Amino acid sequence: MNGIARWVRRAATISAAAALTIAPAAAANALGLEHDAEGTSYINSTDSTINVGPTTLTTNLDVNTGDFTGHMPLPGTRTKFEVIGFIPVEADVTFVEAAPITGRIDIVNNNTPVTSTASYYIKLSNIKIAGFPTFAGPFCRTKDPVTIPANTPAGGNFNLITGGTLGGTYTIGDFQHCGLNTWLINLLVPGSGNTLNINVTNGRILG
Repeated sequence: MNGIARWVRRAATISAAAALTIAPAAAANALGLEHDAEGTSYINSTDSTINVGPTTLTTNLDVNTGDFTGHMPLPGTRTKFEVIGFIPVEADVTFVEAAPITGRIDIVNNNTPVTSTASYYIKLSNIKIAGFPTFAGPFCRTKDPVTIPANTPAGGNFNLITGGTLGGTYTIGDFQHCGLNTWLINLLVPGSGNTLNINVTNGRILG
């Protein structure tokens, strides 16, 4: 049995129920997991923070390799920021999954770091500038999916049962199909240096 598989079995012994559940799943080299997830994302270009979740992260882990795929649907949220310091802007923000989450759990110097990548289109709607609604239409979104890394901090650990903290830095590209507001949105929102911080907790092994 390799290191990942041994670690998976060790993690499952945290609860007797988990230990009983994991046996047939590990024998098939696949383990279904579910975690609660909630956090924030800082948008550098607008100097604003948006909520991420609460939601459920569902993954399918290969216990022999440590590779996993998953899904984390994100509820809509709302952002508020100011242009040139005093003009308020508000918008609804929706994350549309573009591809499954992919990642890996490793064992490095007795640590168990996670590296993963999520991919979402970012949609904007119900945009208001200085309190006045602006028409962006129902198809205003990034031209390309936004690739968001979600990794454990350097030297950090992830536990199948208790979870851990994941984060990363990402870039937002240009938007399209936003009507007359396209130029303004592309002036204000796209850019690098955006950060994600998310807490993953309460792991459940799926039967």
